[in-house]
Amino acid sequence: MARYLDVHPRNPQERLVRQAVDVLRDGGLIAYPTDSGYALGSRLDNAAGRDRIVAIRRLGEKHHFALMCADFAQLGQFVHVSNAVFRAVKAATPGPYTFILPATPEVPRRLMHPKKHTVGVRISADPLVQALLTELGEAMLTTTLIMPEQDAPMTDGWLVKDALDHVVDVVIDTGECGVEPTTVVDLSSGIAEIVRYGAGDPTPFEES
Repeated sequence: MARYLDVHPRNPQERLVRQAVDVLRDGGLIAYPTDSGYALGSRLDNAAGRDRIVAIRRLGEKHHFALMCADFAQLGQFVHVSNAVFRAVKAATPGPYTFILPATPEVPRRLMHPKKHTVGVRISADPLVQALLTELGEAMLTTTLIMPEQDAPMTDGWLVKDALDHVVDVVIDTGECGVEPTTVVDLSSGIAEIVRYGAGDPTPFEES
């Protein structure tokens, strides 16, 4: 049964954040709210966590996993960013975007696209997300919690707990959650291609 943590949306309680991060460090999987719906999260080196995410969402082998990063400096550890791409991504972060970029050797191969060797990265300004990453001290493997046969992310903590009570270890509820998934922009070729329209304004990337 998943542990349910009721966390303040603007000032996350350190004690509760620490409990969630302790579960991550012990190899667990969490469901947590973001500015673009609920997401699933585990540590990057947690192979079993990645497999659990695949099973929950029934993902194919070509799914682009994303790394939730605390800031732009951390993002730069995991992806190669040209000068032009740097300016575009920097201007849009933090925000409800996921950017697909060529992965650096810091990214475990099992998290890369098998043929393109790319990975998704994002930075969220959400206070809970920032608190989790600060306590964890590293980026987190993440994917939007869109259940099989659904096209929108889950947004209600109690419904998440009901649906995933026996397949995740922690459900965090802040009472606030975005209702649209991230806008996904593939910049791996240096030219912007919008893969999914979502909460982030696509205009800057449609014009690039």
